[in-house]
Amino acid sequence: MYIVFRTDASLQIGTGHVMRCLTLADALQEAGAQCHFICREHPGNLIELIRQRGFLVIVLPLTVESVVTPDQRVETQPNYAAWLGTDWNTDSEQAKVGVGDTAADWLIVDHYALDIRWEQMLRPVCRHMMVIDDLANRAHDCDLLLDQNLGRDVCDYGQFVPKSCTVLVGPQYALLRPEFAALREESLRRRATPQFKHLLITMGGVDQADATGKVLEALQECKLPVDFYITVVMGRHAPWLARVQTLAKRLPQPVVVKVNISNMAQVMAASDLAIGAAGSTSWERCCLGLPSMIGVLADNQIFIADALQQAGAAKTFVVNEEMTTLRALLAELADDPGEIARMSTCAANVTDGVGAKRISATLVNRSLALQA
Repeated sequence: MYIVFRTDASLQIGTGHVMRCLTLADALQEAGAQCHFICREHPGNLIELIRQRGFLVIVLPLTVESVVTPDQRVETQPNYAAWLGTDWNTDSEQAKVGVGDTAADWLIVDHYALDIRWEQMLRPVCRHMMVIDDLANRAHDCDLLLDQNLGRDVCDYGQFVPKSCTVLVGPQYALLRPEFAALREESLRRRATPQFKHLLITMGGVDQADATGKVLEALQECKLPVDFYITVVMGRHAPWLARVQTLAKRLPQPVVVKVNISNMAQVMAASDLAIGAAGSTSWERCCLGLPSMIGVLADNQIFIADALQQAGAAKTFVVNEEMTTLRALLAELADDPGEIARMSTCAANVTDGVGAKRISATLVNRSLALQA
């Protein structure tokens, strides 16, 4: 089975789309599929990482100036079309070439800048098309659509996909690396006795808005337990990394800043509370029963953040200069360890972490059924 992924990472886009596609590619490869990627050479891309994971990458040239400097803040209403690095028609022609002479059994698209127009152009070079989406805001021409977000309903895509399309929604399909499910039991057992000693801060692989820095500044004014310590995780392309490292030294609590780690599941399992972004790492935290305080950075994050808060798995705050909500929430949790335990139980109920296997099996079975 031949499978092609069209996805990107960049300073604007972040790393989440590529990382979840890599997880699915690993599961498909384990099932015997041959996978390769088509990615544009944006600043902050993960092309080398994909290659290191053993996958072929067809690199598309950057034809529009897309360099983002650290002083450019993330917009609350992103212009997703600008994230493509060219126009959709050019991208579709380049992607056709990237697929090659053999039609892909599945073409998997994970990109907010692509929609039905691009997908219809690529139909001749694939047998089936899958879209991974979070927004439910545009039309698609696909056979399978995945939205792994809590609170999403199949009906949300009714007007956006063909009637023949299978829509899979919810965190039971979350694309998590297998180490999260492997550590789930150990992590949940540890949380049977709740603690409030180890805080994990992970605001995304790029953190273009410097949310991590704002969180650290807010923590300087928080009264925390004497034996409290903090772990910060960032990506190597994070533009504010040096500032975060400087801020970390100013806190009275011990702070370790880790860059480009490969053992995130272990770090999460060893943490008592996380301050994080409302992206794919939300499902990683839930799998391990890690309670979260979710910082909302943009409008497209409100849906996930609110759903997790309503489920009791997280508490939300807006990332701004004051951060008064964050400080108040930390004070409440410091005084009520029982709330941490309740949040942990609710988080663990969100997902079991084996969504990638479920999706992989679906793709393989679909292909086999049509070949029979």
